[in-house]
Amino acid sequence: MTTVDDRTSATREWLRIFDPRPAATRRLICFPHAGGTAAAFRPLALAAPPDVEVAAVQYPGRQDRLGAEMPVGIAALADQIVEAIGPGIRRDTALFGHSMGAMVAFEVARRLRPRFPAPLARLIVSACKAPSDVVARKPLLDDAGIREFVRDLGGTGAVVLENEDVWHLLLPTLRADLRSIRSYEYRPGPPLGCPIVAVAGSRDESATVEDMRRWRAHTVSGFVARSMPGGHFYLNDLPQELMELLTQA
Repeated sequence: MTTVDDRTSATREWLRIFDPRPAATRRLICFPHAGGTAAAFRPLALAAPPDVEVAAVQYPGRQDRLGAEMPVGIAALADQIVEAIGPGIRRDTALFGHSMGAMVAFEVARRLRPRFPAPLARLIVSACKAPSDVVARKPLLDDAGIREFVRDLGGTGAVVLENEDVWHLLLPTLRADLRSIRSYEYRPGPPLGCPIVAVAGSRDESATVEDMRRWRAHTVSGFVARSMPGGHFYLNDLPQELMELLTQA
């Protein structure tokens, strides 16, 4: 793994590259789910074609940024990310966010447009309802509620529940991330100028294909919705298939 070495020190703090490709002509920047880390996108990076370099955002408060404080709220997190990576955004850059990461990527895309001239190639959102459909100010979950939430979503997080020591290490990060999700308030504004690709797991009841189609309202450019076999964390099992879908899009 390496950090990005062609940007500012602030960018290097936020982005991780697991398979550096200096000659790549396209870049995909990935945003993790709640409780997730940049490492979640390592398989996707290794599955990318030679002309695509995958960079993953490392949120504060986890892995090598364990001592960094997580901003309170999706908007505050997006502000910090834009400050760090905005100057390096080029026309060949697409954003990909999964679950909570889709909300973060959307808010980053909104902030990039008025500040940096190079348009995004695409916003790709996965396993997350459209921002305008999010119920604002949901009640916060207690620890038992967080545990049940993780169990319902499945994936590697559900496996962690079986190890109490690991679960208690992960719990503070999950608390902070879920607090950000449940306090999120969508503020209406101009739709994005870049196309949006929306991807759903075929068995994901938390963000169905029909839910994902409602992202159409957030762009004045092209829109397409796609389904992948699996549940909320379909991407863990199908990195090659997902990368093929993304590059085709």
